[in-house]
Amino acid sequence: MRRALQDNSLSIVFGLLLLATLAGQSFVGLAGYNEQARTDGLAEISWGRYVTSSSFGVDVAENWQSEYLQFTLYILLTVWLVQRGSSESKKPEDAGFRSAEEERIGEFADADSPSTASAGGWVTKLYSASLTLVMATIFLLSWAAQGVAGRVAYNEERLRDLLDPLPLGAYLVSPDFWDRTLQNWQSELLAVGSMAIFAVFLRQRGSPESKPVGAPHSETPG
Repeated sequence: MRRALQDNSLSIVFGLLLLATLAGQSFVGLAGYNEQARTDGLAEISWGRYVTSSSFGVDVAENWQSEYLQFTLYILLTVWLVQRGSSESKKPEDAGFRSAEEERIGEFADADSPSTASAGGWVTKLYSASLTLVMATIFLLSWAAQGVAGRVAYNEERLRDLLDPLPLGAYLVSPDFWDRTLQNWQSELLAVGSMAIFAVFLRQRGSPESKPVGAPHSETPG
């Protein structure tokens, strides 16, 4: 058990931090929701009702979709695009797809390689892009959830103002939907872009996301 915890400590800690921040968001969000309800002369709601509400759902979904968009783009674009000197990049001369031998697929697969890597044909081709496909799928599902939940939350506000609710199509081209979307996208793109640049000049000893402390700025790890 101790070895299993050690071997999976990174994912376990991030999973626990995710649950902690979700719980914190739910209580803070509930407090804000009920404060606004009191201001509007409406009834307050319970925690259980809030975490199943569109207001909480849209806040979670819009954060998730932007995070998965970030990783989808990063995984895909770093196949061809490089940043010389960054530990977040391949060497410039390695841009593009690597050979079957380097990827250890098909006839070059090891004895303990995944069966999908040695199968060949469409199975190996699909598995070769599986990380991007799964990340992109989660992004699209989260973005769709943001649209559906956001429409419900937005229409609740419109009804309080005695305005007609918007159909889904109208909401998806509304300023509210794109304001929620773009403010999250720009923050994720800023974070990834700045990480790629900072990793050229800055170091963190012991981290696989950093070059060795004494490595030249121009060195791009392989």
